[in-house]
Amino acid sequence: MGPDWFVLIGVAVIVVGFLLKIDPIAVVIIAAMATAFIAESSVGDFLEFMGQTFVDNRSVSLFILTLPMIALSERFGLKEQAVKLIHGLKKMTAPRFLTLYTFIRQLCGIFGIRISGMVQFVRPIVHPMTDAAAQEDGLIKSDADSEVIKAQSATAENVGNFYGQNGFIAASGVLLIVSTLQELPDGESVTPQAIAKASLPMIGIALVVAGIYFHLIARRLKGKAPVTGAAPEGAGNE
Repeated sequence: MGPDWFVLIGVAVIVVGFLLKIDPIAVVIIAAMATAFIAESSVGDFLEFMGQTFVDNRSVSLFILTLPMIALSERFGLKEQAVKLIHGLKKMTAPRFLTLYTFIRQLCGIFGIRISGMVQFVRPIVHPMTDAAAQEDGLIKSDADSEVIKAQSATAENVGNFYGQNGFIAASGVLLIVSTLQELPDGESVTPQAIAKASLPMIGIALVVAGIYFHLIARRLKGKAPVTGAAPEGAGNE
């Protein structure tokens, strides 16, 4: 076995560290240090490599900053304000709100506006507002019903984002479709504008279907009998 195989010691360190359930960040850093030591890199080169790698990939780690920001926002009443807002809109039912949010999410996708997603937006804002509207309508009678409402909040995000982004000419999905069609043997000549324009009818159909789905779910929840621990009337009197 040649000496070059020893640089793979970092992989072994990571495997052992994860098996022993050691802190992942510490394991990765130790693995990098072990690899640099085997490769006979100096301490300065190692620190320069780590710093340059962090700078080159800093956009990937920016989401970490959103986690404490969301936690602080929730700590100081973000959910309460969202619930208070939905209570002020008397005619805003849960399916109407979810349909409206799906529409807003699609518009943001069409214009290339990013409003984060599940963790940063749905969990602290959309779901509490939907849950409050559902409670006003009497849709939540058990924990299972609450989980259904939570799932519908996620559905609105997924449908709005998935279909809406295809209306933006610079979206990665649109560019992928264009490049794939252009690489076909026949060499289909398409533009991002044409793909985005062709996606608009499907965006509208997705909104209508999602709205109908949300209303059907609400009707099903409203028709369910409340879950109680009391025995049926007359039971045990025989």
